[in-house]
Formats: sequence, C-alpha cells, structure tokens
Amino acid sequence: MRIAVTGVQTSRSCILLRAVPLERLRPITRVGGGLLVFILMAACASAVRAQGKFQAQYVVSLAGVTIGTGSWMAEIGEDTYATEATGRIAGILRVFGDAKGSAAARGIIKDGRLVPTSYAGRHLSDDGDEGVRMSFNMGVVTELTAEPSPHPDPDSIPVTEADRRGVIDPISAGLIPVLGGEDPVSAAACERTLPVFDGRQRFDVALSFKRMDKVNPEKGYHGPAVVCAVRYQPRAGYRPNRVAVKFLVATHDVEMWLVPIAGARLLVPARISIPTLVGTAVVAAGEMLTDVAPATNSTAKGR
Repeated sequence: MRIAVTGVQTSRSCILLRAVPLERLRPITRVGGGLLVFILMAACASAVRAQGKFQAQYVVSLAGVTIGTGSWMAEIGEDTYATEATGRIAGILRVFGDAKGSAAARGIIKDGRLVPTSYAGRHLSDDGDEGVRMSFNMGVVTELTAEPSPHPDPDSIPVTEADRRGVIDPISAGLIPVLGGEDPVSAAACERTLPVFDGRQRFDVALSFKRMDKVNPEKGYHGPAVVCAVRYQPRAGYRPNRVAVKFLVATHDVEMWLVPIAGARLLVPARISIPTLVGTAVVAAGEMLTDVAPATNSTAKGR
C-alpha cells in the first residue's frame, strides 16, 4: 500500500538560521536543530509493531520567502529502525551564501520506545564544516566524536557525563510513537518532554497539547492533525546570556502539527512554525510517501 501525506523535516534545521547573516542569531542554530527535529523527538512509551517506510520532501521558508529544501526518510521494522535527513539552504537572494546539512540514525525498538544505537550529523556552510558521531547504549552516549572539537566559551554551561545519559538524538526524536490503545491523533501525543543531545548541546523539547486541526495540502494526506506547543529548555552546552537563546526560551509561539504515518503507530510533523528574530521560520512538506510491509499483529492491520 502506498499513500501520500504531508509532513515536516526534522534534520538539522540550524542551517535555516545560519543563512541569516546576523551574529546574534548563531546561538540559535543548534537550538533549531532540536526544535525541528525535533522538534520532534520521541521518548515516550508506545507500541510500534508493523513494518513500513516513508520518504518525504520539504520546503523551508523564512518570513514568507522560500530559502531551502530538504528530504527525510525512515524504515521501521518490528524491532529496528533507520532514518536519515538532508537539507540545503540557499542564501537569501543568493547574497549570503549556501548551507547544507545531513543526519542519520539507527536504533532498536524496545518496549515501544525508539532507542538509538548510532547517530551522525554534518553541517557545511561558509562558517566551515562541523560533524558529530555518537554511539549509544540504552540511552547513554558511549562514544562521541565532534569535529572541530568543542571549545566552550567561559560563560557557557558545561556538558557533563550526566547530560549524556537518558537521551535521544535529534533525528530519532522526529519519530513520535503513541500508545497502542490510544487514537494516534489525539491530545495525548503532545504530552511529553523529549531529552535531546546532539553531540554538543543537551536540551529538552517540552510538548503540550494546543488544539486539533486539519491539514489539507494540494497533494497527499487530507485529515486531522494534532497541534503541539513546543518549548525549548536548554540544559547544557549553551550560553545563557546570548540574545537568541533568551529569545527561544521565552517564546511560547512554536507550534508543530503531527499526523500519522501508515503501518506503524507513529506520528510525524506536518508543519512546524518557529518565530525568529528576523521573522517566522516554517518547515513544511509538499509530499510524504509511505510504504507498508505486511503487519505482524493486529495493531497495524487496516491502516
């Protein structure tokens, strides 16, 4: 079975804001990675039993101007998963240069939770090339390689060993599982806090129910969506006095629309709206294609 749905990219959205040549916005880059991918994380117990995969294409806009594109794919098995995303931002009006990024993760599905085992992310822009690779063991970061090596500012909150425990990577967090006995598109999907570590910064993404809505794109999924309010809560690896950090911590206007994917009790973003210091950033997919393999129990049948 093949269906089309709209959704949102959850790769390193930091490239979106790095295309804006304002020094004060640069601390927001890793924040955005979490919120859009976040944005999007999935650290709650659920039932993910069926096998399936999906592939999506996205458009990124800032203050109403299209500035980039991206793609996101995932393959979900009975007890394993793999997901990856790429994105590219063209300098606004071709003046400020380009940026591109990619991320990939693999993991297992245990007790209904997505538990990453490996993550790799890379970001390239006029500012240079950054890369992160991590290995996990049941939510604990066991290996971490970052290039270039982090050089924390004197006023930054240091990352400790405790900050690398009980966490999920940004892209795995983009797959939101829901309990097997619940309606996937419901207020309960938003009631969770996602503990994210991207290799440099530890932050929580706190979701809460805001309203029910519908998505009606020109092509693809037409149906209900649950809209979550999204709060960024930095824990370590950030500079608390930076203007952009203070702005995101204070804002209550980040929203994320979640819709179901076929064959698994998982939700993905259909739209994410994030206010920034230079306008509203929006990530939205024009299309998402989902394939469903034969289900192994009744929870995935009939979807």
